[in-house]
Parts: sequence; C-alpha cells; structure tokens
Amino acid sequence: MNRRYPSTMRNKYVVSAIMQPVEYYQQIQMSESKIARTDWDAPNRLIVTRISGDMDKEDVIRWEKSLYEALDSIQDGSTFKIFVNLHGFTAVNLDAHKHFRSIIPLTLADYGWKVGYVTMFGEEASGLVLSNKRNIRCIAAVHCHQDATKIEKYESLYSSPNERFFTDPGEAEAWIRGVA
Repeated sequence: MNRRYPSTMRNKYVVSAIMQPVEYYQQIQMSESKIARTDWDAPNRLIVTRISGDMDKEDVIRWEKSLYEALDSIQDGSTFKIFVNLHGFTAVNLDAHKHFRSIIPLTLADYGWKVGYVTMFGEEASGLVLSNKRNIRCIAAVHCHQDATKIEKYESLYSSPNERFFTDPGEAEAWIRGVA
C-alpha cells in the first residue's frame, strides 16, 4: 500500500474500534473465536468494522483488506461515519500489533479524519497528512475496546461532538447511528 506518511508513524498507534454487519458484507470468520469483518451500511452511510479474538498478522491483514474493500464501496464525493469495534481483539505477537496499530489512523487520514488520540504522538501527529481520497470525507467516528482504563482516558482527553470512545459495543453503535 502506498502511503504518504512518515514511516515512524506506522508503529506509534494503538487503535480502538467497533463495528457490526449491515448491508455491504465482507467477512473473514476464521473460527468462532476470531472475527474480522467490515460492512458498509449504505442507507445510514456507516462503515462498521470489527476485529475480535486472538489475531496474528495474517488475520489483521485480512481484516485490513475487508476495511479497504468496504471503503471502496462508498460513492465518490460523499461522506461516511465509522464504527471501529475492537472489543475482544488481542494481537498474539508483536508483528500483529505493529501492523494493526496504524491501520485506523492512517486509513481515516485518507478521508480527511484525524483520530483524536493521535495527538498523544506529537511528532508523528504533526506529520500526518489528511487528504480526501476520491473526494470522500469521514464525518464521525466511534471506537470500542474492552480496556476500560484506556477507553476512559481517550474519552476524557480526545472525545468530541463527532468522535467518542466506548467499552460497550451496543452503546457505541447507538451513539454513531445517532450522529447526523
């Protein structure tokens, strides 16, 4: 993948996210305990992406591809919201974690969105280039993860009217669906 970001940024992020299936269906379900999927709910202009279970780098790459395929389904010149559901996700090794942690911040930057928590990484955040791939813009994001300590910190420091952080997937989905 050709990115316009400093290579140092790729290894600086920890991402939280939640998603559930709706209309566009792209799923990799390796077993009952592993879920990696992204769905495009066109009527609600909502991307729902979910990764859960003990995942290795190959699993993370399959999830990442599902995210890109769903984003490719969005009509040029339009907007979308995103629900990043990481509830239950664990990287089984350092390779998986390193590959995983920059996916959401760098991907959303391609759609004009700066994830709130990237400000924790001053130098990398200042080098983040926002663009509007195919003139598509992200207008709201919600992130879900089971780590209450991290999520409470992110919610208190980085939430905004258009970006929130939750530990409960149902609450996260309800919030993002309520954003106009």
